[in-house]
Amino acid sequence: MVRKRFQEAKTGLLFAKSFDSDKFLKKIGLGKEDHHFWKQVGKALLCTYTLFGVAWLYNETSPLGWWTLKPKPKEERELAHLYEQRKFPYPGDEEAMKEFVAKGGMIGTTIGPKGVIESDKDSYNYQKELQDKKFEQEALKLWIRMRNEVLSELQEKGFDVE
Repeated sequence: MVRKRFQEAKTGLLFAKSFDSDKFLKKIGLGKEDHHFWKQVGKALLCTYTLFGVAWLYNETSPLGWWTLKPKPKEERELAHLYEQRKFPYPGDEEAMKEFVAKGGMIGTTIGPKGVIESDKDSYNYQKELQDKKFEQEALKLWIRMRNEVLSELQEKGFDVE
């Protein structure tokens, strides 16, 4: 039994000795004479990926906000003059934040049509203006309803009302 295991181990060693790794690597293109080729391929890949990475980083964090590598759609280019970006204060600056909120800075969207948001109104006046508009609408509805009732009563009594 021991002799049999010894022979199995011996044949295994012979098989390992007969297997020439350099010969196998040479067949698949990874021999010692191919090292220079693969070194050049590695350098080329490294340079290519570096250039792509720099272009991607520049596109994301471009100091030229008006020139990035992203193409803009036709509609956006045509309507770009209608929009402005609102400036937000630095969150740590309490005074600037209070002023921003007082001018209605948190109301509405970040980017909107020019002229819609007037910066000289404070939030109180803005809320008051909204309430005034609602009041005017309700008053107009009530006036129209009363007018229609009076007209219908006069028509029932036989008056010609146009």
